[in-house]
Amino acid sequence: MGTSVAVIGAGPGGLVAARWLAAEGFDVHLFEQGSSLGGQWTGAAGTSGVWPELYTNTSRILTAFSDLPHDGDQTFLSAPEILRYLHRYAEMFALGGRIRLHTRVIHVKHDGVRWSVETRDGAEAFDRVVIASGRFQTPALPPVPGLSTFAGSEGVLSTFDYRGVEPYRGKRVLVGGCAVSALEVAAELVHGGAAAVTVTQRRQRYVLPKFAAGVPSDHRIFTRYGALAAERLPATEVDRQLKTIVTEAGGSPEQYGAPRPDPSLFAAGVTLSQHYLPLVAEGRIDVRSWPTAVSGRDVTFGDGGTEQFDGVLFGTGFRLDLPFLADEIRATLGLDDVHLEADRYTFHPDLPGLALVGMWDQSGGYFVPLELQARWLAYTWSGRTPADPAQQRAAIETYRARRGLPQKTRMNLAAVGFARAAGCEPQLDRWPDLRRALLFGPLAPSSFRLDGPDALPGAADEFARAAAAFGAITSPEFTDREQSDWDLLQNH
Repeated sequence: MGTSVAVIGAGPGGLVAARWLAAEGFDVHLFEQGSSLGGQWTGAAGTSGVWPELYTNTSRILTAFSDLPHDGDQTFLSAPEILRYLHRYAEMFALGGRIRLHTRVIHVKHDGVRWSVETRDGAEAFDRVVIASGRFQTPALPPVPGLSTFAGSEGVLSTFDYRGVEPYRGKRVLVGGCAVSALEVAAELVHGGAAAVTVTQRRQRYVLPKFAAGVPSDHRIFTRYGALAAERLPATEVDRQLKTIVTEAGGSPEQYGAPRPDPSLFAAGVTLSQHYLPLVAEGRIDVRSWPTAVSGRDVTFGDGGTEQFDGVLFGTGFRLDLPFLADEIRATLGLDDVHLEADRYTFHPDLPGLALVGMWDQSGGYFVPLELQARWLAYTWSGRTPADPAQQRAAIETYRARRGLPQKTRMNLAAVGFARAAGCEPQLDRWPDLRRALLFGPLAPSSFRLDGPDALPGAADEFARAAAAFGAITSPEFTDREQSDWDLLQNH
């Protein structure tokens, strides 16, 4: 047998890591605490924040791995459809026989020679370990004074534990937060018959509709050009360009009656949601400042007003929670509720044989960067792209310098970074007919099978179809704005 690898978690990150590690000759064993593969997409209460009526806010093209496109032409997919896709992917690469279901990992440590993975059945030794247990499993509830006294009939929950509108029909509901789960749940409550829905938020984000002018918004905002711009242009110029994309697609929140966000999109943040702002404009969602106190059913807000509610749901983020890691591993990684000190959230030079997958906080869909991170991991461990400890330490020092600052990463920045590390970033000069699509089109997974290890003969045709799927990229010629942006980039 080859080098043994324990992969903890059989969600998208664990599955794609197992696929690429197996392709490089590793003997892979997946540990999954649930009764089925799929991670969050199983919808299992207690271990998943996916509710029955959830649809992706990322398009099918960017919610897929490069080996397996989705069936059909539906743009946004339901949670059950994503779960079926993951089962198909596991079957395609014969991963099912590698997965141990109902097997929760309770401790991971290094014994000086090998890695020990402990479950209730005992401890086993492996040559290497991949942590792919998920970034979004431990919701963070905010410290609102008096919250524990809330006496509404539906209590206080995280949106992670929300399982549908039924308990809230005819009820007055407060939804806290401005991230995707908060806005999507608020919209679903309105459509599902809640008596009143109020959203409370610390600050107003910009809100980008997930579909605008016939094109999925993730095709517009998460581009390779955007990743290059973030590297070369002043932050103020990148901010301006992104804000232009967002406001041209969906306007600014104050136009709908929501609060005015910070003029800087970077300071305000952005969330993809199709229905939220129109419902605010219709008066079906009320927007209030952040609560200052709770007493019984009464919630007092920062503007001094007080309202009564039957239920409170908070979509206010997650803590980074890896409780099974030994204390010495946690210390080496500088691990806390937010931070993880590793080279691109993957490797640490003082923990050889350990890797992490999917542990960064991101805007946009995870499937494309997860696959690229998995390829980098597999290529590094097989020796195709040898690790550079000095580079890893430099990356960690750069990260440490940013501790305490916002850590969210845009999907295109993560994807391009992992693609470079894996040696599969597409080369513009090799694909002149695809140059515009590679810069301003969607970051489709097929674009990362054009060049480098594991390039596919049909990747160019597949990528051309993806770029043209919604009519946004129909010719190789830049638009005037694209040419202007490209010229600006070339001059920096």
